[in-house]
Amino acid sequence: MQNIKRYSFKLVLLGDASVGKSSLALQFIKRQFNNYQEATIGASFFTHIVPLEDCNVKFEIWDTAGQERYHSLAPMYYRGAHAAIVVYDVTNNDSYVAAQSWIKEIRQQGNSNTMIMLVGNKVDLGEARKVECKIAKKYATDNNYLFIEASAKNDYNVQEIFKVLAESIPKVEANAKYDSVIVPEKPKKNSYFYCCST
Repeated sequence: MQNIKRYSFKLVLLGDASVGKSSLALQFIKRQFNNYQEATIGASFFTHIVPLEDCNVKFEIWDTAGQERYHSLAPMYYRGAHAAIVVYDVTNNDSYVAAQSWIKEIRQQGNSNTMIMLVGNKVDLGEARKVECKIAKKYATDNNYLFIEASAKNDYNVQEIFKVLAESIPKVEANAKYDSVIVPEKPKKNSYFYCCST
């Protein structure tokens, strides 16, 4: 019987309040959605395994609170993270601007090797859209970030978010230091960029 390699990665969810970070995590782990999701206080912790063809990837997920009063706690969670999912609400342009600020903060204060994925949530509210897919996609492409639009409510692209990350994070042996990993300069665009429409 073939031994399947196992990897464990720290993953942090960042973004403003009410963009749907907790809803994405709940949909990913339990395939559930709550219309009235309570606001996260501080941070919540989850683990979940993504099976790939050649290995299993365990994500240790820190879902951070988006309220301003908890912002000062964020570095505790994103420092040392292998990957960060930065979420914005496609119906709220301010949340998109804030997402860019979150990314800038990670780059300045976090691990320079942290893989960034920008996620536009709530595409099920299409008529209320304020942030165009092509604009966010260009920002992600220009800065070499992964990008997906999703709907936690409809489970649209939610599983893909975590599968793409599991496939994209460089795999290292358990005893190796993450700081020694070189993140590929250019991801394969066809594999890693999803929009709700073309």
